[in-house]
Amino acid sequence: NQQELAQIEEEIGGLIKQLGFQLETMTGIDVVTAAELVAEIGDIHRFATPDKLARFAGIAPIICGSGNKVRNYKSKQGNRELHDIIRNLAIRQIAVTRNKKEPRNPYFHSYYEQKLTAGKTKQQAIVCIMRKLVNVVHYLMRTKAAYIIPEVSIKQAG
Repeated sequence: NQQELAQIEEEIGGLIKQLGFQLETMTGIDVVTAAELVAEIGDIHRFATPDKLARFAGIAPIICGSGNKVRNYKSKQGNRELHDIIRNLAIRQIAVTRNKKEPRNPYFHSYYEQKLTAGKTKQQAIVCIMRKLVNVVHYLMRTKAAYIIPEVSIKQAG
């Protein structure tokens, strides 16, 4: 079974390379996750903006209101498979390595801490990260560029 899995992953890796996407350059994305993203999103050019991709994934909030009262609600619509993939990816971004206690992606970890100090709950902060990840994935798939972790100053990370 292990040999079959390795062979299948190798085939998937070859197909992803043929498409030209470099999603695996991002921390937390392996060949299988990249293939899942490509399979669920399909042609990225269907989505003119990251906002439309977020709406498709069910990450964008739904605005309900009447008169001058407006509330945002969590969307239960959209592609739930894609939603779960991005949610798991968001959780991997804020994870901390066991031995060194360093964040795997310092940029997203500091953003998460920033949202918590701003008064968001942990779940709300994860949704904020998911929304940012949609922007990143949209950009990486559109430009076929490699992911580069943005620099975080020591003051922000600490």
